[in-house]
Amino acid sequence: MCGIVGAISSRNVVPALIAGLARLEYRGYDSAGVAVLDEEIRRVRRVGRVAELEAATREVSLTGSLGIGHTRWATHGGVTEPNAHPHVSGGLIAVVHNGIIENHDQKRDELKARGYVFESQTDTEVIAHLVHAHYRESGDLLGAVQQAAQELTGAYAIAVIARDHPDQMVVARMGCPLLIGLGDGENLIASDVSAVLSATRRVIFLEEGDTARLRRDGIELFDRHGTAITREEHLSDVSLASLELGPYSHYMQKEIHEQPKAIADTIAPLLDAGFVPALFGPRAADLLPQVQGVQIIACGTSFYAASVARYWIEAIAGVPCNVEVASEYRYRTVVANPSHLVVTISQSGETLDTMEALKYARSLGHDKTLSICNVRESAIPRASDLVFYTRAGAEIGVASTKAFTTQLIALFALAGTLAKLHGRLDDAAEQGYLDALRHLPGSVQHALNLEPQITAWAQKFATKDHALFLGRGLHYPIALEGALKLKEISYIHAEAYPAGELKHGPLALVDDNMPVVVIAPNDSLLEKVKSNMQEVRARGGELFVFADLDSHFSESDGVHVIRTPRHIGVLSPILHAVPVQLLAYHAALQRGTDVDKPRNLAKSVTVE
Repeated sequence: MCGIVGAISSRNVVPALIAGLARLEYRGYDSAGVAVLDEEIRRVRRVGRVAELEAATREVSLTGSLGIGHTRWATHGGVTEPNAHPHVSGGLIAVVHNGIIENHDQKRDELKARGYVFESQTDTEVIAHLVHAHYRESGDLLGAVQQAAQELTGAYAIAVIARDHPDQMVVARMGCPLLIGLGDGENLIASDVSAVLSATRRVIFLEEGDTARLRRDGIELFDRHGTAITREEHLSDVSLASLELGPYSHYMQKEIHEQPKAIADTIAPLLDAGFVPALFGPRAADLLPQVQGVQIIACGTSFYAASVARYWIEAIAGVPCNVEVASEYRYRTVVANPSHLVVTISQSGETLDTMEALKYARSLGHDKTLSICNVRESAIPRASDLVFYTRAGAEIGVASTKAFTTQLIALFALAGTLAKLHGRLDDAAEQGYLDALRHLPGSVQHALNLEPQITAWAQKFATKDHALFLGRGLHYPIALEGALKLKEISYIHAEAYPAGELKHGPLALVDDNMPVVVIAPNDSLLEKVKSNMQEVRARGGELFVFADLDSHFSESDGVHVIRTPRHIGVLSPILHAVPVQLLAYHAALQRGTDVDKPRNLAKSVTVE
């Protein structure tokens, strides 16, 4: 569930709600809705784009000085208008919600027993009825939301309005970002600062467990215990927003959660133009048609992105692809092939080993070079013939997160473009890939909503000294990336293997003290992965499985399962990168390490 806005004012807030939702479109969504108080709660919802919602509000002349809005990416229940937000209970309470309520089944049964009728399949409707139940007893909207929040397990950002209280809005936050925009004679709320900037740059970021009551002329803040508090006011500057922690505890956490937007920004030119050489610069139309093979050179996390790309380039484009660690490539005797495209990948554009490898490749006669980079005008792009700039924004945490996933977008764009130039990508297939990319930010947001469950896993990992990661095919590099992240920031020794290699040696390490993480998407190798998992269980190993929603996995003794979104085909590695990032982050928190600045490591590696 993807975007929240709300406003209380003396003016009609519907235009502000619609404008705010439009600014949240980057998160990915499939439906949208608003509810306003105009003597009664009036609600308009639509499946589709915000523009359709805006037209619908005009058709019914929707107005109100208090309102909430939402863009939804389906999790619980399909893409239907009854499942769209806001949800209303008894004509008295309207709610919008981001996150996942883990105990919604239990609460649904309890509420049904009390006579509540459910109109949707969502977990959010549980919140609406639960608030209604408490409000009916007390008539106190703030108290009703605070009581309901105490009964919820999971992640949420909630905004609530009540028919009988046109003078206030109540919000609550646990696990999902939520901020308050302080206006002139009005106040606003949103899940992202971009949604309030047209009205104000003065914002307050709510912290874990906070609730707040907003009126036109002021706000009241409370901590998780209901104690009145104050929070620091910030003056938002869009150009500086990427350098501010906001509601997050660490830059790494912030950057993990920024991935839906980073991905949306990076795919934007691709969605506009399709798989065309122009994505890679003005010379690409001349150089890329000559390419008969690809040599990718990178270090660390970028090397794992390259390893995923090898599968894409060979399977989609039918072009041979080799991947090599930069520090090895530059010191070995290489048989050069000038018909190959040399691709260097570096978040900073300053990585010394990669830069020197590029120089070495040029000295061997390679005259077709491409840089994938996140920093404009840095050294490696300047030394390359072609360039694809990812749009991740500033990445401050040493352990790369959003730079990694946006590198994967760039590499997928390369695979698709080469496939088109080689006659292996027809119009229908191209459109299919573009549609999948369009929905990717929403899928990533869904994966982020799994954070509370992953946090629980991390508590088990924090007491371990070793871990094993397994994957197959496209997802073996994601297992490698997961192991690297865990090593980098938690200092837990972790290794990754292709799952089929277990029986060739690593199985000797497995015992009841080594957690085994399995990347298990619902692809053609799933049954093979299941067999490998049985090998682990037979030796007493404890399995932690990231399985797609449409995979048939069930938890059992020694087998823990977290369900990621439904399988999304060849883009699945991007989605599965997110849970392993969160696992590493929360394991590091449990161990008390310096998450953003792990020992012995630097963000930009400019030494050999």
